[in-house]
Amino acid sequence: MIAPVGTLSIPIIDLEPARTGTPEEAAQVAKDVYEAFKYVGFAYIKNHGVPQELIDEAFSWSQKFFALPQSDKDKAPHPPVGWYHRGYSGIGREKVVQMVFDKEGIEEKRKVPDVKESFELGNENDERMPNIWVPDEVLPGFREFFNKFFETCYSIEQLMLKTIAVGMGLNEDFFLDYHRDKTNQCRLLHYPPVEEELLRGGKAERIAAHSDFGTMTVLFQDEVGGLEVEDIHEKGKFNPAPYIPGTAVVNIGDLLMRWSNDELKSTLHRVRAPPLVEASGDSKGRMTRPRYSIPYFISPDRERVIDCLPGCYGPNRPKKYEPITSKDYISMRMNATY
Repeated sequence: MIAPVGTLSIPIIDLEPARTGTPEEAAQVAKDVYEAFKYVGFAYIKNHGVPQELIDEAFSWSQKFFALPQSDKDKAPHPPVGWYHRGYSGIGREKVVQMVFDKEGIEEKRKVPDVKESFELGNENDERMPNIWVPDEVLPGFREFFNKFFETCYSIEQLMLKTIAVGMGLNEDFFLDYHRDKTNQCRLLHYPPVEEELLRGGKAERIAAHSDFGTMTVLFQDEVGGLEVEDIHEKGKFNPAPYIPGTAVVNIGDLLMRWSNDELKSTLHRVRAPPLVEASGDSKGRMTRPRYSIPYFISPDRERVIDCLPGCYGPNRPKKYEPITSKDYISMRMNATY
């Protein structure tokens, strides 16, 4: 069933009927997912197939990694180019920008740093973009666990791609045919404590407002909060998308929006200051709480061309986007952040 959440009306969708229900029940889930992506761009999903104990373990490993000495984290350095999105990026290395590609514009945005650090991993068999791990002796079991976690999240991809295809009136395997190589990315994010004054005064950010690049994103977040989604009725207004136990957040990315000729929405979202902890009576001593999140980015195979789908354009509805390969689009967006 579908249920709204707060002022955002982000629905909560139970995926179990899509997996084990009758054809009619599965069709209803597909309709709910389609409407969520069309009118909001976001949904909470439950019974998504990743066991809660595995999610809890993933957050535990993430905390262990980011608690390592800086010298150990630096043993898995993110390459200097943005498109090779693997390994560790320290605080201030990345600056998320929204559709800004000129050098001067990017430099201007980078004057306000993103106060976060990250670790990126993908398919262990990816020859174009091999994973970059810390040595096993630095954090034994880390690599083995996240290879397992990556593969488990792949099951969500398969279910969600089938479901949205049916919701759009396509063959259920349509999007699966574009996603055969597991060119996905799992990202560990840590937002360390930072002075409230810097965030409120615009001298630092967590992640600025942006859309995601690929087909869709599955986000596991902790209870701290901070994720905000642009209001569907008021451009420029952002509302909280709080942690809801037993769910993940899923949103569509730019490529699915391009496929649908803007029928589905790649909604802007950001991470702002979470609830605050009083460090002292002085307002300058107030610090944000540390926050962890784990997004799983689902992307088409790199050489596949993303073009407007039949039925999404016509004489009175021209195509809004030129065809582009998944690799070229995502590389363009990533190169602008590094």
